[in-house]
Parts: sequence; C-alpha cells; structure tokens
Amino acid sequence: MGKPKPSRPPRSSQPASPAAADHPPLFPIVGVGASAGGLEAFTELLKHLPLDTGMGFVLVQHLDPLHESALTQLLGRVTALPVREVSNNLRVRPNCVYIIAPNTNLSIAAGKLKLQPRPKTHAPHRSIDFFLESLAQDQRERAIGVILSGTATDGTLGLEAIKAEGGITFAQDESARYDSMPSSAVAAGCVDISNVPEEHCE
Repeated sequence: MGKPKPSRPPRSSQPASPAAADHPPLFPIVGVGASAGGLEAFTELLKHLPLDTGMGFVLVQHLDPLHESALTQLLGRVTALPVREVSNNLRVRPNCVYIIAPNTNLSIAAGKLKLQPRPKTHAPHRSIDFFLESLAQDQRERAIGVILSGTATDGTLGLEAIKAEGGITFAQDESARYDSMPSSAVAAGCVDISNVPEEHCE
C-alpha cells in the first residue's frame, strides 16, 4: 500500500493586488551623466557592459534642444542590451538602457521615468544634477551615479546627493576628453571610484 501523498496547501483564490503587480523586484539603477565628449565615453561604457548586470541604466547627456538626437540609434549599435529613448512614465527595467529625450528635464519617481519640458532660461542647464538628485531620493542606497566627460560642473551636486543616501558614485579619470565635470565631482569629495568608463563595468 503506497504512502498517502502530502496534501498541498490550498491556492489563494484572491488575485495579486494591482499594487503588488506594479512593483518589480528591487534592483540598482545607474544614472550616467555626460556632456562634451559624452558619445565616446558612453560608447566605451556600453561596449564593455555585461548583458546580465541586473541593473537599469539611464543616460543623461546635454543635448541640443532644437534638434532631434541620434544618440539612441548610435548607442544601440554598440550593445546587445535594449536601448530606448525615454518616454514619460516609463518604468525602468533591469538590463535595459534609457536615453534622455532632447529638450526635456528627466527625473524618476517610484521607479518610473518622468519627463518635463526643459525650462527656457539663461542660467546653465543642469539636467544631470536634476536627474541624479531625483534618483538619490527615489532609490536611496540602490542609486548609483556616474559622471563621464563634460565641461563645467553639472553632476557634482547629483553625486553628492547619491553619496548622502548611501549610494555608490563613480567619475571618469584623466581619460575624459573634457575633464571639468568629473574633476569637479572628485574635488568635491563625493566620488567613491575614479577610473576609465570600461572599468565602471567591473
């Protein structure tokens, strides 16, 4: 006579709540900022980026507000990861790359990317700080900030915000074609690791 099969616990007849279904597993989100020389630096980063990091990558570059950007198409040629331009309320997924749209400010809330029209002002446009500060507030210790080639100081305040929340910060070293942005962040004392773009992937 065979042993009786153990009874299985009854399945819940209640469907998963919409709120639970709307929240993916927690994973790090990496904000990467660049300005002048950014295409080269982004390319080196993505060429060496493993396909299974389990992280989401959001790339923010200073773009001409009056012209369409080819950045998404150009970077899509150097990696097998999905690369797409950001649309409003787009949820960040792991192992995907998202590119800021031209003439916008980009932020993140509850894991979703938010687009706002870029304000018309004569003051310096700080799109990298804007995104990284929102990333620090939204993702806390899961936020990772990276500053690559660029002029001026955009990104320094964003890295300070990420570091204050317990996240990890990187800056490109002297290999940057334009080193003002990464050098500003290093001088502010808010960079954990300074190296070449491909070493950010290790």
